[in-house]
Amino acid sequence: MRNTLYMKLSITPTPGANAVRQAVARDAKRLTRLVRGSRAYEGPYAAMVAGYRVGPDYIEAHRVFVAVDADDPAGGVLGFYSLVLAPPELDLLFVADGSQRRGIGRLLVEHMKSEARAAGLDRVRVVSHPPAEGFYRSVGALLTGTVSANPPAVAWDRPELEFLIP
Repeated sequence: MRNTLYMKLSITPTPGANAVRQAVARDAKRLTRLVRGSRAYEGPYAAMVAGYRVGPDYIEAHRVFVAVDADDPAGGVLGFYSLVLAPPELDLLFVADGSQRRGIGRLLVEHMKSEARAAGLDRVRVVSHPPAEGFYRSVGALLTGTVSANPPAVAWDRPELEFLIP
């Protein structure tokens, strides 16, 4: 059985690997920049994240974790996720544009599943950005439906998925 406190603090990295650690308030500006600067939200999706803010209050209220390059002394953030426990939902998951296709998203999803399991959850809902649906399905999420557009904030329908947590 895994030590839950240990899981919250970090996954021990191996040399040349990436690590996951719990976000702290001082990460807020970096996470906000990552969200607002994501190429996945260019064009028609830009309005959704234009004013988005991941504040210290959000980090304190939710289980927010960041992926970092274990060999980078500056601790550069490669990506992050936020797990909301009630109701269980993967609220945010972003990987920096320059870090995509390197396994960061998979690392974050596996960590999220471990956190969900440790919290006693049996499933975690995801309302996906339409272009991210394929990623979520590739890491085990099951399509459960569609969430209708909610203009002006969200002007398009979004896939609803679910991770089953064994």
